Amino acid sequence: MASTQQMLTMYRKMLLARRFEEKAGQAYGLKKIQGFCHLYIGQEAVVVGVNEALRESDWVMTGYRDHVHPLVRGADAGMLMAELYGRDGGYSKGKGGSMHFFDIEHGFYGGYGIVGGQIPLAAGMAFASKYRNEDRVTVCSFGDAAANQGAMHETFNMAVKWKLPVLYIVEQNKYGMGTDIARVSSVPDIHKRAPGWDMRGEAVDGMDVMAVYEKAKELVEWIRAGNGPVLLEAYTYRFRGHSMSDAATYRTKDEVEQEKQRDPILKLRKQLLDKKAATEAELDAIDDEEKAVVEKALAFADASPLPPDSDIWTHGLVEEGEADVKPRERVLGATDVKWPAFPTDFKVTWDLEPKGPPATPSTAKKGAA
Repeated sequence: MASTQQMLTMYRKMLLARRFEEKAGQAYGLKKIQGFCHLYIGQEAVVVGVNEALRESDWVMTGYRDHVHPLVRGADAGMLMAELYGRDGGYSKGKGGSMHFFDIEHGFYGGYGIVGGQIPLAAGMAFASKYRNEDRVTVCSFGDAAANQGAMHETFNMAVKWKLPVLYIVEQNKYGMGTDIARVSSVPDIHKRAPGWDMRGEAVDGMDVMAVYEKAKELVEWIRAGNGPVLLEAYTYRFRGHSMSDAATYRTKDEVEQEKQRDPILKLRKQLLDKKAATEAELDAIDDEEKAVVEKALAFADASPLPPDSDIWTHGLVEEGEADVKPRERVLGATDVKWPAFPTDFKVTWDLEPKGPPATPSTAKKGAA
């Protein structure tokens, strides 16, 4: 069970995520943010609950609804907002924008604009960790619509075959853009597909951060013990449209209001009050503190300059011998940046392919034609 301090930490992180996204939405309306912008409002329990169960050394990647993923892992809010603004003070000098956040320092290896594009990449990262004998779990989240991508099936087959240390999380918010998953999928409960790959499949209430944390903690420990990948389906709901340009006319106001009664922040707030872990005033103070963090982030983004014109032709490829650029060091002059280092003198201790005679399909054993 999570401690009272962990519960308060998760409450704070969910509020930070919510306030950051609310201000991002406002900035988009003011045209300070251009292009696409997909908000995470309503789904905070998933990212916060999972990350609370991880180590700093674990890796995380997701799709294009990615703003709060690095934020709750410790990324600088001002630099993230500057990235949304397309400013030089952003993590990628404004070149990534909303859909392509990246923060190596905090183990966040990207938001990806191609639907499901991160799924095979996560398997590759988990493969690298296992190959180098690193005690690391890779977490990859994606939306329910991505579950119908062919790459997912190919990847899951490989991940199970090689027992890769990867946790796949379906953020099941019911709609793939404007299409209800039940309209286009013969098996809308995606975790039920896992047995098809001989894979462990689990489900959790994605509107309950405590439930997400407890389930993620169990599964991460199971994966870290060498048991292979897991598919976790978190049933959640986004309170805003698919993107800022989506009027969300495919669902009723009554449906949205009903779902808002399950707001994960309000749920955890009630749990904290019921446990007498904090008072109303103390929880309100936490909210005020996180609002101040986001206001400071907005001011930083507004003050950050646009990238120089000369940068148009840079960063397309990594040049030979080019050194890593540590974003917080570059922008903030930080001296405490923790940068990953990878072993070069390791010994591979596992076989890529199993030895011995070829396996016989179970149907052949039974004499099936």
